[in-house]
Amino acid sequence: MGHIPARLVVIKLFVTLALVWVLGLASGQANEKLFSSQWPNTDFSLASVPLDEIMSGGVPKDGIPAIHNPTFLTLDDNIDLLPREGVMTIEMKGHLPRAYPIRYLLWHEIVNDQIGGQTIAVTYCPLCNSGVFFSREVNGQTLTFGVSGLLRNSDMVMYDLETESWWQQALGTGIVGSHTGNSLEQLPGWTESWQDFLSRNKDTGGLVMAQPEFRRPYGQNPYKGYELAVSPFLYTKEFKQEGIGPLARVVKVGQRAWPLERLILEGRIEEHGIVLTWTGGQASPLDTASVGQGINVGTVRVKDLETGEDLPHDLLFAFAFEAFFPDGEWEMGDLLSNN
Repeated sequence: MGHIPARLVVIKLFVTLALVWVLGLASGQANEKLFSSQWPNTDFSLASVPLDEIMSGGVPKDGIPAIHNPTFLTLDDNIDLLPREGVMTIEMKGHLPRAYPIRYLLWHEIVNDQIGGQTIAVTYCPLCNSGVFFSREVNGQTLTFGVSGLLRNSDMVMYDLETESWWQQALGTGIVGSHTGNSLEQLPGWTESWQDFLSRNKDTGGLVMAQPEFRRPYGQNPYKGYELAVSPFLYTKEFKQEGIGPLARVVKVGQRAWPLERLILEGRIEEHGIVLTWTGGQASPLDTASVGQGINVGTVRVKDLETGEDLPHDLLFAFAFEAFFPDGEWEMGDLLSNN
């Protein structure tokens, strides 16, 4: 396909793909037969979800190539990023902060990296806007992750190269294969503008993931217009939560979700032993053709109220929270009464 973005072609043809999938795979048994032929090393006798909930995103295994052992630039290097474009940031004690530009994650979705003795997976699913850092250590084994090309509830299904088990990206949980039921440890991290990362670290130092050696139009958004879409891509469930749209962002901490709209209105929320703050200046990567020129979605930080330490969280679309946390708690505040 050359440099043409695989997922972009998929989005343009998603209606056809969805119809083909529905007509061709009428039952979970048919799914298992097809999956088994394509994934001979995956143990389909072990699964925690119905296989008919899993569908093709339109690309094959590794059609969206994960990045392994990325290289980095220092803040003194010439870095071609726009001030408002997003980077996924992680800070680990004793090491320089690292930034992983969304412009690369849009095209690769997973980065397998290591910071000192800690192996990490940087994961981002554009379709549900879930961006999470995970440890790659499971039961004493280091796993390496790739993009399966499959979706469940419009969220990426990852796979590990060691056993070819399937993992739900938004949860970090094994759902099919020998790692079914195992969970990845989520690590604290956040997404902020390149400008914020640079200004905070310019005197003390930081590292920025260098451009991967693939032919991709990095900096361009293959999901142009998705920010304002009416419904999620290849998502068939009814969205039921009142007072919020399915593609509105929510801050997920554990089993709770705070609407970003509420946080923007209040600026700071202190509830359940958690402090949530919002500052403007970060562009949505899913809006305009350029990842650095979209609408202002700002930056969310989540900290422990007592210690001030950063807490693991996610900033995903509301439909994904409802799908993966059906018994979760919605911290709507006054939004229901205002709507």
